[in-house]
Formats: sequence, structure tokens, C-alpha cells
Amino acid sequence: MSDRGASGVQVALIALFTTALVTAQLTATKVLAFSIPFSLPIVGSELILPGASLAYALTFLASDCYSELYGRRSAHVLVNLGFAMNLVLLVLVWATIAAPAAASSAVDPGTFAAVLGASTNVVLGSLLAYLVSQNWDVFVFHRLKEYTDGRALWLRNVGSTATSQAIDTVIFVGVAFYLAPELLGVGSALPPSILLGLGIGQYLLKLLIALFDTPAVYAIVGYARSRTTTGSATSAD
Repeated sequence: MSDRGASGVQVALIALFTTALVTAQLTATKVLAFSIPFSLPIVGSELILPGASLAYALTFLASDCYSELYGRRSAHVLVNLGFAMNLVLLVLVWATIAAPAAASSAVDPGTFAAVLGASTNVVLGSLLAYLVSQNWDVFVFHRLKEYTDGRALWLRNVGSTATSQAIDTVIFVGVAFYLAPELLGVGSALPPSILLGLGIGQYLLKLLIALFDTPAVYAIVGYARSRTTTGSATSAD
């Protein structure tokens, strides 16, 4: 029973991580705007952020739970495997875009390519941001775990996510919307004021999700450990 319970949680976390990750890649090109009931410096009363932010924030929930339950090495494997699956997704999408469309296709090939074919600058920004921020998240999570002797799960969940999300936001926005367009000539470079607003909006939402997902982290970790404990007691009987 213990093995089945533990493996079920492990598979569910891997599934959540990879599903949220590929969803983030597919939704990265849409820019979202959320009105808020008050005004903030720089961004005003509207938060502007990439569509990927919503799904991508869930990857940190999954990776923090995975880190806590299965250790640093396994978490790094999960992160790097996710990077490889991101590449697989891009290859499959680009191959589908390049393949000839039937005359009876309900979706125009140009529309299909515009919606699913992420631009080169967005791909470069998202892949680099993912690789750096997710590995940093695992590193900080376990450093905080060592520092607190395994206590204060909330601290390592929020602390690791808050710092890694900041890194992710700076790299993604900076590379996708400024460095890649300026240095490689792909995409359009945005003015500094827009870049700053986009980065702040994205980070605030991710940080808010990190604060509110802490009960979910406790629930998932607690459930997995209770299954293990129950299974051990049953085996002892």
C-alpha cells in the first residue's frame, strides 16, 4: 500500500509539472491584462503579464513538493527532464506547422502557425529562464531545508519560489523582449517602461500564487507522508 500511495503522488506531481510546463510554452505569446482595485507605482491599476505566467506558476508548486518528498537530486532530474520535454514540444509543434494542410482543414494554416508557433525571441527567453530559475529553485529550497533542519516548510516554499520567480521574470522579459530583438534581430524590442511594467506584473502574480499555494504544498506533502506511514504500519502488522 505504501509503495502504491507514494508512487501515485510521485506520478501525479510529475504529470502536474510537465502539463503546466507545456501549457506555459503554448500560452506564452498571449499578453494578459488584469485590472486591480488600486494603483501601484509604475504599473498603475492594471497588471500586464504573459499568458504563460498562470500555468508556469504551478510548476513551482509541483517542483517544491517533489523536492520535499523525493530529494534534491530527483528534483533536478525532474527539472532537466522537463527542459527536454519542452524541446520535444517545440519540435512537434514546428513540424506540424511545416506539414502541408488539407483543403478541408477547419483551421487556416496561417492562423494555426500564429497561435501555436511561438516566436524565436519568446522561445529563447522562456527556455533560458526555465533552465536557470527552476534549478535555482531546487538549490535554494534545499539550502533553506538544511538551514532550518527540515522545519518551516512554508519558508522554503515561499523563499525558493520568490527568488526563482524573480530570476525567471528578469531573464524571460529581458531576453524575449529586449536582448534577443536587439542582438539577434528577432522579435520587437519593447521600450524600458513597458519592459518594467511587464516584469512587475508577471512577478507580482507569481509571488501571490506562491503565497497562496503554501497550504496546497502542506496538504500534498502531508498526504504523501501519511500514506507512507500507513503503509509502513500495515507492513509491520
